[in-house]
Amino acid sequence: MTATVAQCAILVGGLGTRLGALTANTPKPILPCGGRPFLYWLMREFVRYGVTDFLLLTGHLSAEIERAAQEIQAALPRPATIGLSEEPFRAGTGGAVFHARDRLRERFLLCNGDSLFDCNLANLLAQAANDGPDVTGRIVLRHLPDASRFGVVDLQGDRVTAFKERPAPGTPGTINGGVYLFKRTLLDHLRPACSLEADAMPALAAAGALRGTLAEGYFRDIGVPDDFARAQTEIPALLHRKALFLDRDGVINVDHGHVGSRDRFEWVDGALDAIRFATQAGWHVFIVTNQSGVARGFYDEAAVRDLLDWIADSARAAGGTIDDARYCPYHPDAAIDAYRQAHPWRKPQPGMLLDLIETWNLDPARSVMIGDQPTDMAAAAAAGVAGHLFTGGNLLSFLRPILDNQS
Repeated sequence: MTATVAQCAILVGGLGTRLGALTANTPKPILPCGGRPFLYWLMREFVRYGVTDFLLLTGHLSAEIERAAQEIQAALPRPATIGLSEEPFRAGTGGAVFHARDRLRERFLLCNGDSLFDCNLANLLAQAANDGPDVTGRIVLRHLPDASRFGVVDLQGDRVTAFKERPAPGTPGTINGGVYLFKRTLLDHLRPACSLEADAMPALAAAGALRGTLAEGYFRDIGVPDDFARAQTEIPALLHRKALFLDRDGVINVDHGHVGSRDRFEWVDGALDAIRFATQAGWHVFIVTNQSGVARGFYDEAAVRDLLDWIADSARAAGGTIDDARYCPYHPDAAIDAYRQAHPWRKPQPGMLLDLIETWNLDPARSVMIGDQPTDMAAAAAAGVAGHLFTGGNLLSFLRPILDNQS
């Protein structure tokens, strides 16, 4: 089963009573956070992992959510569609999913729209891809030294065996991190009005159909006033990540000359480990690749995109992610007229890097480029990015000290 899950449903219908006047006319998920709606930051994280279809499960102030969705869609760094499913009455978290049933795919991510858990979601995707048919869902879990604000879960291995009430203050526990991956069989456990956490999840746990993926990382629930205040500066600072740019042929895969199909693609030793390491360490990971094989007529752009999609899915199956990619199909001596030009994206020109820097709002001084050719180093230098020449061997062994030493 593929590790890429293209759809994410987000629960955005809560009342936000703990925030008082702040949510009188503005739903929690679209409260401003570092100059953007909080929901923008949440969705920006999901597009890193291949999500292209968002379904907002609305109720309270649905029209305000719809207006904000248009702004968010235009600002996201990768193309995505955003739809809304409005519950017909106050239906609870499980009821909101139930009323969206006709618009949900066979597998879908689900998350709370007012909390952010900065963790490597590829681990969830990779483990869920290997779950058997008896597993309905998998959730991200987090250990907390004080879990008194949250319900906690019991685990046996990775099997979730029970959901519990909130423990006494100061009690450590394992909490639900607010991100789920479900199959449509979840709908068999839902009613028009029900709670996901109080009704569906305990039943799934009792049936042995629920698994957990433990993760560590920053967690904020902006429905709590103190968390909301801290999130204003913490979240934008955290999510303006360091960036790793990778050339493709000769760095990620063995350069067999104009590789345009999976049957000719051979991973460089340690490449998947390197992508996983960078993702786990909180870096963006991008591919920037010259693809003159298109200009020479060896394969077309659709083949390039298909192979890049397969590379990204393979990376997620291994516990890492490719956040985004750029390729240049042009060459000054192209055999195909439409591709015959000296294009600003073709390395040694920096166009691909500069486009990603602008799109993802990156700091070149906090970025690294790994390439195997002098043209890669020239493109990095022109973009203000530190370049490192890879001459072969294990990519993780080469990359790890570079990332560890980057301030």
